[in-house]
Amino acid sequence: MSESEAAIHGHGALMEGSPYAIPSRKLTMWLFIISDAVTFGAFLFVYGYLRYASTDWPSPFKFSPSIVNVIFMTFVLITSSLTMLGAVDAAKLGDKAKAARFLWSTIFLGALFASLHIREWLGLIREGVRLFSNPWGSSLFGATFFSITGLHLLHVISGVIALFVIWRGYTRGSLTAGHVETTGLYWHFVDLVWMFVVPMVYLLSIHR
Repeated sequence: MSESEAAIHGHGALMEGSPYAIPSRKLTMWLFIISDAVTFGAFLFVYGYLRYASTDWPSPFKFSPSIVNVIFMTFVLITSSLTMLGAVDAAKLGDKAKAARFLWSTIFLGALFASLHIREWLGLIREGVRLFSNPWGSSLFGATFFSITGLHLLHVISGVIALFVIWRGYTRGSLTAGHVETTGLYWHFVDLVWMFVVPMVYLLSIHR
């Protein structure tokens, strides 16, 4: 009996089977990712438009420490995607102990990324960056920077919390490998979004 069939028999009329070839929760996650990608795309489009329409858009990021920190943050997030892949593969093979270790590694790396990001925010705030003011140029820089990176940071923190819930449920037997895989889709999406944020927000604003 497949996982989707088990869910139908286990919950009776409370849960309908997916009309497609994938479980309902995975389909739901894909729909969420698509809608979320549109949201991030709109934010990045607005940022790009304002950046090129402004004659005094600031370039506050020096290679050291700002870009070095971003490179390290990117390394941490990419590594977390690899550990998430390990968790999914181990869960599919039924190796709960190995899957749990990979999930904890992903949780730790996600929390580390969030900590580094918050530290970067605090550094910029100390330099005088606010939502509608900064020491270098266009007052819209702070609003767009904090909106884009804040939205991504919110996704990372939400993902860390979700991973902890999945780890707990999976190790106790109340959740399945399918739940681990579905959460993995979300985590990989968060990592992919960061690959667009870095060049658009950071690399194009390197101080010269």
